Amino acid sequence: MFAVYNVKPADRARIDAALDPKTPLGNVVSRQSVSVRDAAALGLKDLGTLVLIEGEEGAVKASSELFAFAEKLPAERAEEARRAFKAQEDDVASGVGLIFGP
Repeated sequence: MFAVYNVKPADRARIDAALDPKTPLGNVVSRQSVSVRDAAALGLKDLGTLVLIEGEEGAVKASSELFAFAEKLPAERAEEARRAFKAQEDDVASGVGLIFGP
């Protein structure tokens, strides 16, 4: 399960606070796969900073409370953003393979 949140530039600093492992919900959510990227770097220029949270259903649902200050992307847009995250990760991985070889 996954969720993608669009964080406005003014709220960028709130991402770290939301994922603070010293808080009960922050501890649960921060243990999931969490990726943060500028939307423009992913080719999604009409959005701010994107937070992708992938993991256990309960933790992903709990992330809605932590990211109440952000816009949770609707399913179709969230899937588009998730594909962009994965494509960027794949590009990085293939680049490292070219540098260090098989």
